[in-house]
Amino acid sequence: MSVEEASSKTNSQDGEGKKASKVIRIGTRKSQLARIQTDSVAEKLKDLYPEVHLEIVAMSTTGDKILDTALSKIGEKSLFTKELENALERNEVDLVVHSLKDLPTILPVGFTIGAVLKRESPKDAVVLHPKNSGKCLDSLPNKSVIGTSSLRRAAQLRRRFPHLEFKDIRGNLNTRLKKLDEHNDFSAIILAAAGLKRMGWENRISQVLDPEDCMYAVGQGALAVEVRACDQDILEMVSVLHDPDTVLRCIAERAFLRHLEGGCSVPVAVHTEVKDSQLYLTGAVYSLDGSDSLKETMQTSVVPDNQEQEKVDEKIQRVGITALKVSGAAQDAAEKLGVDLANLLLSKGAKEILTVARQLNDAQ
Repeated sequence: MSVEEASSKTNSQDGEGKKASKVIRIGTRKSQLARIQTDSVAEKLKDLYPEVHLEIVAMSTTGDKILDTALSKIGEKSLFTKELENALERNEVDLVVHSLKDLPTILPVGFTIGAVLKRESPKDAVVLHPKNSGKCLDSLPNKSVIGTSSLRRAAQLRRRFPHLEFKDIRGNLNTRLKKLDEHNDFSAIILAAAGLKRMGWENRISQVLDPEDCMYAVGQGALAVEVRACDQDILEMVSVLHDPDTVLRCIAERAFLRHLEGGCSVPVAVHTEVKDSQLYLTGAVYSLDGSDSLKETMQTSVVPDNQEQEKVDEKIQRVGITALKVSGAAQDAAEKLGVDLANLLLSKGAKEILTVARQLNDAQ
């Protein structure tokens, strides 16, 4: 695709009839991490399409404004995306950069995820209060309070570290670290390792949690570029950013979550890996206190179909993702894997565990 096509609607002409610089507008949240993530995507696009002029449009979302309520209590699936999607719909921006884990598994009509970039580590990390330097979760004293805004993290860690207590903490990364460092309310907080690395704060990571301790959220560590589904030029333009392994892993994870009808108000966790053309998906559901859980692993082959056409049909979305440069057969296999694993857990009682977790969370 030519960049002229991608930006034709934003082109203008000067007095001599020459085309002015083409402008692509990128929407983002205002937080420092969101800006860093968006800048990294913009740099990749600039390298690929040097003649395009990129403008970044930053805005606040509902999730950024409501800081005194647990995310799981708000019940709004598009907390960090709605305002950005509104701007996309009004043609105020041409694409939006998100953390993939913030995007619901069913997108509003007219939108699609046009690119899923290579995943940073999806694991969770422990950041200790300075007074606990050198310790880990195992060695913290009894009744130490750990801050986390995630039911998924709290459920798994309560199960694994029963001597600890867990309390909700909200705010962007900067705010949460400030709350940890400047007060004595928390012995440690749990954050996504990817965010800390992107902010350049790897030195604050005291412990990275392995899947045996805490599996991660669906899509965690991956960046997504959301576009208008009908905007073929922009869709084609951003599709070169796709990382095939990350796409397949995240399709499987999102299909698993969607089929379970999960969200941020219930503890659902995953772990995925692509190895030797096999995609492995481990998925689990937990009660709020972690005492009740179901966990299973399945795998599928993701070898591309050699008979498959080079170009994937751009009208086909899989759990909100349009991946033009990734094998359609492999994407279908990944989606089926997620659904099959969800069905396996549902057959063993996952719906009951999640229903009780949702009811208890609503009642608290």
